[in-house]
Amino acid sequence: MAKHAELVFAGGPIYTASADRRRVVRAPGPGGRPATAVAVADGRVAAVGDPADRDFADLIDRRTDVVDLTGRALLPGFQDAHVHPAFAGVTMMGCSLMGVATLDEALVRIAAYAARHPDQAWIAGSGWRMEWFAGGTPDRHALDRVTNGRPAYLTNRDGHGAWANTGALEAAGLDARTADPPDGRIEREPDGSPQGTLHEGAANLVGRLVPELTVQDRLAGLLLAQRHLHARGVTAWQDAIVGEYLGSQDPLPVYLAAAASGQLTARVLGALWWDRARGEEQLAELLGRRERARGVEAADGPTRFRAETVKIMQDGVAENFTAGMLEPYVDPAGCHSHGSGLSYVDPAVLPGYVTQLDAAGFQVHFHAIGDRAVREALDAIEAARAAAARTGGERRDNRPHIAHLQVMHPADVPRFAALNVTATMQGLWAAHEPQLDELTIPFLGADRSRRQYLFGDLLRSGARLAAGSDWAVSSANPLRAIHVAVNRALPGAAGPAAEPFLPEQRVDLATALAAYTTGSAYVNHLDDETGAIELGKLADLVVLDRDPFEHPAADIGTTAVVATYVQGQQVYLSISR
Repeated sequence: MAKHAELVFAGGPIYTASADRRRVVRAPGPGGRPATAVAVADGRVAAVGDPADRDFADLIDRRTDVVDLTGRALLPGFQDAHVHPAFAGVTMMGCSLMGVATLDEALVRIAAYAARHPDQAWIAGSGWRMEWFAGGTPDRHALDRVTNGRPAYLTNRDGHGAWANTGALEAAGLDARTADPPDGRIEREPDGSPQGTLHEGAANLVGRLVPELTVQDRLAGLLLAQRHLHARGVTAWQDAIVGEYLGSQDPLPVYLAAAASGQLTARVLGALWWDRARGEEQLAELLGRRERARGVEAADGPTRFRAETVKIMQDGVAENFTAGMLEPYVDPAGCHSHGSGLSYVDPAVLPGYVTQLDAAGFQVHFHAIGDRAVREALDAIEAARAAAARTGGERRDNRPHIAHLQVMHPADVPRFAALNVTATMQGLWAAHEPQLDELTIPFLGADRSRRQYLFGDLLRSGARLAAGSDWAVSSANPLRAIHVAVNRALPGAAGPAAEPFLPEQRVDLATALAAYTTGSAYVNHLDDETGAIELGKLADLVVLDRDPFEHPAADIGTTAVVATYVQGQQVYLSISR
């Protein structure tokens, strides 16, 4: 046992993972009594129990910083299994529409940004919401009115499209003769000219022209995002796109610089981007990028960044009809033939790619929204598992996971447990809100709409759940996402929005917390060291302003983070103790 604790938390409930690593429970102290204290020595948990017990008390001396929890709860630090901090931080520094509620407010903000930055050649940013516009598609003319002729390019908050003004479209040479790319669509005016909305890969036609930021500016953005996440109790994450996407720059050099300098206080697993326009020839490049990350040494100890994952985006999103579905989209008005969505990677060759990535030791992280995309991802993982068994590599511990899982076929639910594939849920999305109710459900139809966000079914089938925010697509706050996973309604929702969305798919609070701690720690290959408050594990911890188990489920979303610690070092404090 350590001779001296640098830090002790006492006077509140302690929650940690049980042996099965799927639930968060009150930690038992000596004799089965609830534990009310945790001691930290050399950045690790040195004791869990009652501070009045002799063995525990011997760790405390005049040098120990004792934190009085005063009834507040201590939990393992939250971990986000699918998030985009490098992109979000740059967005926060640019023309950001994050948090804007209406189109009018957005146009005022864009105009103000343009006025404050008269020397910028382009007005670039992100964060607009599809429900602001008829059909979810903004037009160039509204943007023209507030940008005074300068090219403007603003990506959607979900990262699956962009809003461009006339200047930007002309700079890219887009006109009525420009064909849609294979992985996207240009919305058009009656004469065929670009309307201003660029879906999926079509956004790259303009995004590639946006002037690049310096590494210093992007580093500042990453550190801003890191502060944002620490303030929400997040101590580790998986960055779901480490590569170039829709005009954004590759964040790998920024992560490497932050890790080498010691400025990266979180633990980060980078998901290297699989370029859907290329094939297996990119594997050597991915291996080289992984080695670059392995070669980084931090000034103050082991680096906190690794790049051991490859991200494959298999489809788009339901709102623009690019999510891959087993059956065609419904057309309530009878005006359009929307088809059944896209498969960005040909499902005939996808299993081969995943098998090669698995053999090379990569975790594969899938984006799959539609039921066909989910099935294609599972089929590819199953093929990789079978290939590994044939070659004696069946014991590989690469831990594939599939994120989003908006629509699933019931037959595919039990395959997660059978194949040992983690389901990475975005809890915040499983609630009534305008984008879902107006732009998704009418085009899915009644049957598919009842098969959205099947968290409860996955849990009952034995699947492991992890959790991610997808920030900056939606809020980075784990407690808001946990609130929706438990209540199936947004915090503070009123009227029809307060009606639980498919309430039979709720999960309990302990399960939702476990997804954001032990589940994501497993996905991030950090479970041996983090994700639970256990003797010897790293002291990555979060203090909440209350015990969420002792308050109504309707109040989960108003629970606040008081302090966040990484390896016993405070990285966020909301109020003085």
